[in-house]
Amino acid sequence: MKLFKKIITFIMIAALIVSVAAVGTISPGAAATGVGLSEWAMRAYNEGWSYVWGGDSVGAVDCSGMITSYCGGNRTSMLADAKANGRDWGYISNGIPNIHGLGLSRPNHVGVYVGNGMEVDARGSDYGVCYQAVGDRWECWFKLTAITYPTTGWQKFNGDYYYYENGEYITDTSRTIDGVTYYFGSDGVSSNSPSSTSSSGGSSGGSSSGSTSATEAPEEDNGVLKRGSTGPKVEELQARLQELGYYDGPIDGIFGEQTEAAFKLFQKQAGLYEDGIAGSDADYLFSDDAPAYTPSIVTTAARPNQTAEEEQTGESGSDTDNESEVTDPDQPDNNAEKKDDEVRYSSGDYADDIVPIQEQLIELGYLEGEADGSYGTMTESAVKEFQAANDMETTGVVDQATYDAIFSNDAVKHVPEAATEAVSPTAPKIENSVAATANSTTVERDNAALSQKSVAGITDSVQAARVSSTTNLEFIVWLGIMIVVMLITFAIIYTVEKKKARAVAHIGRRFQ
Repeated sequence: MKLFKKIITFIMIAALIVSVAAVGTISPGAAATGVGLSEWAMRAYNEGWSYVWGGDSVGAVDCSGMITSYCGGNRTSMLADAKANGRDWGYISNGIPNIHGLGLSRPNHVGVYVGNGMEVDARGSDYGVCYQAVGDRWECWFKLTAITYPTTGWQKFNGDYYYYENGEYITDTSRTIDGVTYYFGSDGVSSNSPSSTSSSGGSSGGSSSGSTSATEAPEEDNGVLKRGSTGPKVEELQARLQELGYYDGPIDGIFGEQTEAAFKLFQKQAGLYEDGIAGSDADYLFSDDAPAYTPSIVTTAARPNQTAEEEQTGESGSDTDNESEVTDPDQPDNNAEKKDDEVRYSSGDYADDIVPIQEQLIELGYLEGEADGSYGTMTESAVKEFQAANDMETTGVVDQATYDAIFSNDAVKHVPEAATEAVSPTAPKIENSVAATANSTTVERDNAALSQKSVAGITDSVQAARVSSTTNLEFIVWLGIMIVVMLITFAIIYTVEKKKARAVAHIGRRFQ
């Protein structure tokens, strides 16, 4: 019997170890790295994940959920968490370190820096996950507490190789590593792949220009053309880009910065992933369906060799993509002085200049929550209601007349309906990328969440369940395993003791 009890004890201990190990395998971020987070963010963008308020699972995330779904960590205040734990941080206006996977922060929103001046963020139900230049949309960068960042050595991201020294990847220079000289452009991408990613740095060369880097690099063996490639195929690529109007540089067979910028413009206008690498998408470039360059469609970057006058007079699709405009963060945003008769915002726009409009609508009672610069369905509904209350045509578009009326001293304030004030749709919420303000009631927060899920197209309980937090899922799995183990153990012990009692009773009857 003693042996049996020892066996049972051993089984229970083993079950406990297995259950803990199982929970550990579910936990994200076991080896979370900056490059890993960047790859995760790019995956969210490339796969078109939905924006879901409170979501932190694959395919359904909000801004902080996109990060915690990879590495866990503090969800509520990531920048404050980084500061409290002594992690590096700084202001965007002072520049961003060359580090993959940094967190980006502005009031009520976070994103991921993926290098080369680009970022990924889950922006809202109207936009989903976005990928674009950092611009002046963000205030701070910071190192996430749940992420390990590289210090020295090779790192591979998005198919390219980068070399880190002193915690940052190097740019515009060269290094001789294990007898091989590598050139690194302004984006930090190595001219050729390293023979061993475990190699350490050797002698350092001086600064080298993009053209120098390109002439030293061979053409890609696998048919992929990118920064640093040379040869006849690059000439064909340049000629085709020139034919379609994306490129007006020399046909020299060198895939340099100008060729890369031109190919990125083509990728954007064609609706392709904008990485500047001519792989399978080069086939589309040479097809009859390849779109010609159209300035009114391509707005995130200036056309190669575009003059300052052309850039100023070129058409723009929306303020969301106009990252070439740089504003001084220290100057007040006096929209009343800036806006002439060109003021016009409508659903789908995203711009910092929309923030004061939303703030004024909040002040007048037509919106609730935080101003986020996202002109979504809720903002449009609020504008329509304002226009109706002020005897204007209810277009939902902020034209000059509407803009002037919103900031007028005579603007009519919103009067809520007393009977339905708690849940009335007449005071719509802004589709923010974070939870509603702390002062909102439980009913209002629930309505905000349901509204955003509806916009995102989530109408069944299975999709809604995907927003459960990883921590709760881990606990439920662990608890379920332990309950099953305990029930099995109890059943075994109960059965054995019952047999023992029967045996004792049987022996007693024999001696009677």
